Amino acid sequence: MPAIQLTTAERRAFRADAHHLDPVVMIGGDGLTPAVIKETDSALKAHGLIKVRVLGDDRAAREAIFAQLCEELSAAPIQHIGKLLVLWRPLPEKEAAEPRQDRGGGPREVKLLKFSKSGLRRPEVLKVQVMGNQRITAGGLIKRAKKRVTSKKPA
Repeated sequence: MPAIQLTTAERRAFRADAHHLDPVVMIGGDGLTPAVIKETDSALKAHGLIKVRVLGDDRAAREAIFAQLCEELSAAPIQHIGKLLVLWRPLPEKEAAEPRQDRGGGPREVKLLKFSKSGLRRPEVLKVQVMGNQRITAGGLIKRAKKRVTSKKPA
């Protein structure tokens, strides 16, 4: 898989976005192992834009690691400054889960805080069952949802 090619303006924008990031992957003395590649891939899937810290002193080895990571993971090389490498890959599209048809508005348990009238005692925590057609108001009361009024105009 080839690395992604970016324009200088896009690369500049990604460098600015990566400025405040901390490294999420560290490459130690063993170099680029399959475990490191797998971890870098999962970090790119989760974040899209990541920093990688290489703990070696050899600049040529760091450049080779940078090129190999970009090639194997089909990521765009953003920046190589010192021992930090910045990589970017577009986030994969998340599949929207289909809403289940058999699921209704079942009861759920909600915690409410009831404050004392005088304000001197601690508020007490109440666990209340709320049905699917009910809601909790700002005052802590349970109200039923009203039926929606549909228009009586002819279509």
